Amino acid sequence: MDIKNALKFMLISTLSFACMNSIVKHLTHISAFQIVFFRSIGTLAITSTYLLRHRIPFSGNNKKILILRGVVGVTSMTLFFMSTKYLPIGTAVSLRYMAPIFAAIFAIFFLKEKVMPLQWLFFIMAFGGVVILKGFDVNVSTYGLILIFGSAIFSGLVYVVLSKIGSSEHPVVVVNYFMAISVVLGGILSIGKWVNPVGVEWLMLLGLGLFGYFGQLFMTKAFQTAASTSQIAPLKYLETIFTLLFGVFLFSEVYTILSLLGITLIITGLVLNAKYKEKHKT
Repeated sequence: MDIKNALKFMLISTLSFACMNSIVKHLTHISAFQIVFFRSIGTLAITSTYLLRHRIPFSGNNKKILILRGVVGVTSMTLFFMSTKYLPIGTAVSLRYMAPIFAAIFAIFFLKEKVMPLQWLFFIMAFGGVVILKGFDVNVSTYGLILIFGSAIFSGLVYVVLSKIGSSEHPVVVVNYFMAISVVLGGILSIGKWVNPVGVEWLMLLGLGLFGYFGQLFMTKAFQTAASTSQIAPLKYLETIFTLLFGVFLFSEVYTILSLLGITLIITGLVLNAKYKEKHKT
């Protein structure tokens, strides 16, 4: 296993996702549904081509659970895009990463998994970061907070659904369902709210799918290349740092010391949870 290549792949992945997040933040005048449509159609073209070239059936083995994964995923994505209109982009990305906490809670009820006592401490640390963000940062909109928590909750459900799917479906088939449902729902819900892109906005909208695809591709490569998940998983949170820096330099967003402390607590709690869970995996 090549740790240097794994690190390189994860850096490319997180930077790609940060670029996608920045485009979303720039296009605040375009509805979240239209952004979902463009974010998904680019990736759908890539995944569909892959399935055709490798002669993999589009339908999958269990259509119901694949459709459920798509609906839950597009709900989370839409709520995230909506939240970026009300929150600094670095804050939105940080709070979206609360998803593993909700995934752990859902797993208790749906997958009969156990959460170890020390994990609850890490979760409390992350929630403490949220309290600091909301309690002391006037830039954090209550409505934006509701939207991003909704996104994190549905993202947590995605983890549970993916666990149910397991290895019974080809991963590209799963992503293809997600993107196809996102294109359909995003397109339908954009009717009446459609804004015609102007000039470079066309490239930016099409770039959403491209950056999203490369982000996912290189993240997969990083996990495949690394010797263990614990070596590479914490680097996912570099997306937050890159996005926060883009927010400061591209959108003149302001982060107070307390808001940075809140974001740091969130990331630290989640990184410690990921490493602890990997270490005690049976």
